[in-house]
Amino acid sequence: MTDVNDQVAGLLLAAGGGRRLGGRPKALLPHRGHLLVEHAVGVLRTGGCSRIHVVLGAEADAVRERAALPGCTLVDNPEWAQGMGSSLRAGLESLAGTGVRAVLVSLVDQPGIGPEAVARVLSAYGSERSLAAAAYDGERGHPVLFGSTHWAGIAATATGDRGARAYLKAHTDEVTLVECGDVAQPYDIDTESDLVHLE
Repeated sequence: MTDVNDQVAGLLLAAGGGRRLGGRPKALLPHRGHLLVEHAVGVLRTGGCSRIHVVLGAEADAVRERAALPGCTLVDNPEWAQGMGSSLRAGLESLAGTGVRAVLVSLVDQPGIGPEAVARVLSAYGSERSLAAAAYDGERGHPVLFGSTHWAGIAATATGDRGARAYLKAHTDEVTLVECGDVAQPYDIDTESDLVHLE
């Protein structure tokens, strides 16, 4: 049997400019002695993703210069200011033709979601038709897993900051929810007051 690590890539969306953080790109925020983007890549790797694509946008050059991201494929999203949807599209595009059969998508600004949640959602992978998402007390959240047969449909509906929300809503019956509320906290680092979550 082929290892799931060869079939599922990790996709980290790390392009945001941190508008509500005074324009500080979230990827460059410090957390536990590392940059937030380094921490998030480590979570994906520890959770079971061996191939990782990272979408950069705001201050992409500074992230490339300052962050240690060995073994990652770095993807530039020049349209990052249009919202998360554009980063998701850029990330999916970067995986076309790689032979990957599914992608596990995580967000750089959710450090409360660790390797345990990643591993759980990864375990829901079955084929290129898989659709799965972490759930917190039954509410869908991140990370999410998309089999490759869904990528075109997701890219077509990923606009603004909505990402894959519209596609997942339209395909609710096909989404496997994986409860992760006991091992992760899905808060976002969006505003100054959220910085208390960083260590």
